Amino acid sequence: MLVEELMTREVESCRPESSLAEAAGVMWRRDCGAVPVVDGGGGVVGMITDRDICMALATRREYASDVRVGEVMAAEVVSCTTEDDVREALEVMRQRQLRRLPVVDSQGRLTGILSVADVLRRTRKGGGRRRVKRREALATLKAVFRPRGAEDEGAEAPDGGGEAATERDGAAARDEAAQAAEDARPAVQGP
Repeated sequence: MLVEELMTREVESCRPESSLAEAAGVMWRRDCGAVPVVDGGGGVVGMITDRDICMALATRREYASDVRVGEVMAAEVVSCTTEDDVREALEVMRQRQLRRLPVVDSQGRLTGILSVADVLRRTRKGGGRRRVKRREALATLKAVFRPRGAEDEGAEAPDGGGEAATERDGAAARDEAAQAAEDARPAVQGP
């Protein structure tokens, strides 16, 4: 399955010179926690999250309207393209502990966002050639929510054998998945 089949296409972005108040306004209007940052040509130059805004304002004595997105955004952008396989995008999310990836065209211009929530909404038990397995999506969630630097004891590869999860683990994973889907709503552009 390709990224273009699952991604959110109409995404609102902000610019490096936008204020944190403006970026927070996008998040509020779109009910999301992350916004891509683009240059004048639509090229993705960063991502700003609600956590970035919170931490920046908590550690400075400045108003959100006085701090520029470019000062606090994550400038190391990890993205995917519409033609990438969703499983490869999930692997990047697992390795980098990311909930969302901006989707770019061949010139690096923003065309959408792929979130873990987008993938979760389209998973099936057992997967299949054209579907993402629930196990892969849940392994991604587990990796994304693991504290940075913590070892993932007892983790198995998404394609690993064994259905050894207990009922409690399954319920916890479903709860995590539901919360992540709620938290990972992409910034969708309005009319």
